Amino acid sequence: MLKRVVITGIGGICGLGTNVPAIWEAMRAGRSAIGPIEQFPMHDLKVKIGCEIKVMPDHGIDRKQTVSMDRFSLLATIAAREAMRQSGLSTHADNIYRMGAIVGIGVSGFETVEENYRAILIEGKNRAGIFTVPKVMPGAAAGQVSMNLGLRGPVFGVTSACSSSNHAIASAVDQIRLGRADVMVTGGTEAPLVWGVLKGWEALRVLAADTCRPFSADRQGLVLGEGAGMAVLESYDHAMARGATILAEIAGAGISADASDIVAPTIEGPEAAMRFCLADAGFNPEDVDYLNAHGTGTKANDQIETTAIKRVFGQHSRALSVSSTKSMHAHCLGASGGLEMIACVMAISEGLVPPTANYREADPDCDLDVTPNVARERKVRTAISNSFAFGGTNAVLAFKAV
Repeated sequence: MLKRVVITGIGGICGLGTNVPAIWEAMRAGRSAIGPIEQFPMHDLKVKIGCEIKVMPDHGIDRKQTVSMDRFSLLATIAAREAMRQSGLSTHADNIYRMGAIVGIGVSGFETVEENYRAILIEGKNRAGIFTVPKVMPGAAAGQVSMNLGLRGPVFGVTSACSSSNHAIASAVDQIRLGRADVMVTGGTEAPLVWGVLKGWEALRVLAADTCRPFSADRQGLVLGEGAGMAVLESYDHAMARGATILAEIAGAGISADASDIVAPTIEGPEAAMRFCLADAGFNPEDVDYLNAHGTGTKANDQIETTAIKRVFGQHSRALSVSSTKSMHAHCLGASGGLEMIACVMAISEGLVPPTANYREADPDCDLDVTPNVARERKVRTAISNSFAFGGTNAVLAFKAV
């Protein structure tokens, strides 16, 4: 029998706040943090809105470590430390090889890449920064988290664009189910608010000019944000043996691929991932109370996701509470699933469905209960979280109360 895997700590940082209580308070209020980008040079960009962290917290991480970090690794480490504090765990000689870290990342260390390109190609400097390579590598965040927390078990990065968080969390669940670890720190991180990344997204013509309005008929596209969402996972037996407070259980995961187009999504891929997730969790469609949608705010994504949800949940799709928290924290790419995991865990904990903010006009092609603008009290026993990405990589997680 597979081991049960539970969450005993969560941590987060994004434009909504620098810790989970602040993030959840903003989500409850339906408060969007999307606005003009002020902290980063935008140069000649046409679209200059995003969801940035306005003031970094006093994180207490030693400068000897931070000098070797790109921003995406710093955000992951801040969130991981918060999750670890809540879990009440500490490392010692007997457990460090039974604790690991898996962190999802979508676009890696572009802050460092851009700094070095500009220094060499524009300013005429003749060498790159000494920590450039270890800063930009996709596995850097997992390595930095492990070093900061002293974790010597399975440690690696996962990258699958906007599904990276959910793939990372599913991989961490597997490490525990397979007996390779008792505890895993996992989630996702991203710091994409740099000129080069935004210039690339601008070329795709999918960025909104004002804000993110998922499922609203007048939606214009997605908005990019930065952040990290992390969780401490344990086997149920390990958590119970030490008397830990369990926040939720990860009941299952579903993973699929479209195998169709590098950017255009299909209905069948997301549908399959949701079906696989329900099967892995042992859920019937009517067992699910809340669905945190991928909900990017593009015309194609929202319509396709709506159709996939209706195929999977049938008549129950009318009773299902759905929302896209990207309307508040924006699309944080590889970090999105980590932040949306926080929304699901807190929805279960507090019996409250966070809203889809900025919603103005019903779309007949997106005719689900998308919890427009105002949070709704509802007993949430189970929740699922969708992540669908460029490359056709789909990952869905299921959570339940314990």
